[in-house]
Amino acid sequence: MLWRITRRVLRALRWLLLLPPLLWLADRLFPLPLPADDAARVVLAEDGSPLWRFADHNGVWRYPVSKDEVSPYYLEALLTYEDRWFYRHPGVNPLALLRASWQNLAGGRVLSGGSTLSMQVARLLDPHSRSFSGKLKQLWRTAQLEWHLSKDEILTLYLNRAPFGGTLQGVAAASWAYLGKPPSLLLRSEAALLAVLPQAPSRLRPDRHPERAQAARDKVLARLARFAVWSAQAVAEAREEQVLLAPRKEPRLAPLLARRLYQRSQAALIPSLIDAPLQQRLEDLLQGWKVRLPQASSAAVLVVESETMAVRAYLGSLDFDDAKRFGHVDMVRAQRSPGSTLKPFLYALAMDDGLIHSESLLQDVPRHFGDWRPGNFGSGFSGPVSVSEALVRSLNLPAVQLLEAYGPKRFAGELRSAGLTIALPSAVQPNLALILGGGGARLEDLIRGYSAFARGGRTAKVRLQPDDDLSERRLLSAESAWIIRRILSGQSRPQLDPRAERVQRQPLAWKTGTSYGFRDAWAIAISERYLIGIWLGRPDGTPVPGQYGAASAVPLLLQVQDILSNRERAASLSSPEQVTPPGVGVAAICWPLGQKLAKSDPNCRRQRFAWTVQGTTPPTLQAADQPLGLGLSRTLWLNAEGRQVAAQCPGAKRVTLALWPAALEPWLSRRERRENRLPPIDSHCPPPAAPLAEPLVISGVRGGERLRRPPGSSEPLALQFSVIGGSGQYWWFLNGAPLAESRGSTPVAKTLGENGHYQLTVLDSSGQTAQVTFELGE
Repeated sequence: MLWRITRRVLRALRWLLLLPPLLWLADRLFPLPLPADDAARVVLAEDGSPLWRFADHNGVWRYPVSKDEVSPYYLEALLTYEDRWFYRHPGVNPLALLRASWQNLAGGRVLSGGSTLSMQVARLLDPHSRSFSGKLKQLWRTAQLEWHLSKDEILTLYLNRAPFGGTLQGVAAASWAYLGKPPSLLLRSEAALLAVLPQAPSRLRPDRHPERAQAARDKVLARLARFAVWSAQAVAEAREEQVLLAPRKEPRLAPLLARRLYQRSQAALIPSLIDAPLQQRLEDLLQGWKVRLPQASSAAVLVVESETMAVRAYLGSLDFDDAKRFGHVDMVRAQRSPGSTLKPFLYALAMDDGLIHSESLLQDVPRHFGDWRPGNFGSGFSGPVSVSEALVRSLNLPAVQLLEAYGPKRFAGELRSAGLTIALPSAVQPNLALILGGGGARLEDLIRGYSAFARGGRTAKVRLQPDDDLSERRLLSAESAWIIRRILSGQSRPQLDPRAERVQRQPLAWKTGTSYGFRDAWAIAISERYLIGIWLGRPDGTPVPGQYGAASAVPLLLQVQDILSNRERAASLSSPEQVTPPGVGVAAICWPLGQKLAKSDPNCRRQRFAWTVQGTTPPTLQAADQPLGLGLSRTLWLNAEGRQVAAQCPGAKRVTLALWPAALEPWLSRRERRENRLPPIDSHCPPPAAPLAEPLVISGVRGGERLRRPPGSSEPLALQFSVIGGSGQYWWFLNGAPLAESRGSTPVAKTLGENGHYQLTVLDSSGQTAQVTFELGE
């Protein structure tokens, strides 16, 4: 008998000794299926709220959190209701299993479960059937959990993997979807509700079955009161709150930004700098614009905080779900023709280079460059214009004149070095068309460039995420950036005393742009706190007639600005002050020379007050193709009677006379033209003859003439125009648009059918221009 007992004991000891290696081997052969990276991602706003979710391969989305990021109320409700002995048992609670079995047998149905949180996590990680073998599998996985993980790690798995119905997993995803708040801010009643939902997430869904959900929540509250976890008063107050929730809402903001960040990050939580309420407000605004824009048109809006370059709102398309409008195409990053949005950079760079000041005289006159004849967006030409006027009116010919002087390759290189790269067709070098949109640019790169006007001349890359560096590069001087911003905000006329404006708040400054063929409409703005970029058009590049920056993009821009201003007022945010850079000055200059002269000086034909950089007042630029011998200054010798004589004539006195550029003659008053400004020649001692081109005159219609059709006729009126004088080839323009080319006295025919005002201009090979305006009426 003793021998048998000894043998049984030895056999038991042998099995006890074999059990650890067998369990170790089983653990190796059947490892715990801990969750790996399953591609579920959540893109977050700056405040941590979810913007967009990317589900895993099962279509489930979750918002990972740690134990410390969940409200203590929720942890108390969860542990009290599900597993009060969680931190004391080894994964299985025998007392809870016996209690549940007795209750179920006595009641004749399932009234209670004995599963611990560890057992529930085991079932979540490795689902099993409710058979006896399934229960054994669950116990084995539970044991593995307890061996490999701490209690807090097991609890964290539950917090992030518990089912809350449909595609929701985890308390954080449920808290945001049902309550619109992070789990750290859960109230007692909300914590009790979310604690019970995983028991039957579909049957207890609070937005569909509020009565069931409230009854289940009250069971949790009753248990919390019974075990005195919460006071009776706290439980009573929680019971009084009704379960009335709006339909569950999954995060659907900033989809194109979310896709962009998802492609560059592998983290489960992807942070951004988006202001979620602002993003929602602007997305709602764009939805209202769908009825205002043609079919297949889209829009993009980018709002960036100028001080930090943080992207606060990112709308890459009009409607992400609208395939007819190419909603999946991110127009914030698309290469599009920038139209006139590059002009402010040219004027600022030329100012830094000493070529111009804010009131320098430029020429809005017809010009030709081979087969290219640039024109203005509007009709006609204006003749003499200042830098500020040319920029505000976005005139094309003055910008072409200035780029010709500055150099298109140099201009493109300066922009590229500051992060604003202009895309050109293969093997094409930067040329004069660049300033009129002859290239490609991205909205976010334009915002980067315009940041120079808000950041003292330095550009900075837009920041999408908190860890993005604030990469700055110098593009402009602080002085030219300040002056151009003033011009764009409608404050182009300085006060006589610049010290009176050392500190001021600048209004909204903006620049519009329209690409060739009405394909792109732009508006880029600098407000006191933000940079705002607007683009409208068709992503496929199809023209949209009648859609241009001032008419289409500016109304949307002003609506966005109103939203931003109202938010700042509601938050009682003070506006940042703009200090005038010390190198900004004010000078009284005179046209046509563009430099400082006394107002009493006879060469001061028009006095203007200009912003200057470091006191520089450069002379007026001459266009490169204008004829020699027709410069702005003429040295003359005059006798006592004021007549022109030769230098060697008795009593001859040397005089310098300022003349307007010859190309501006048609736009000048008669007394300002060269033939009237130059003194008469003395017949007794005449100066040497100065060969000049014969004046150019238009024949066929007189300036100011009102033309009418024959009485009773509605037929178009046929006209013929020709020239007298000039030389070489002639280029004709009607209301600023190319009309025809001719040579010699060959007439040009044109039929006019619409009533209105017309401006007819002709340009010859020597650079001379002539112009007449007339009217066609009844």
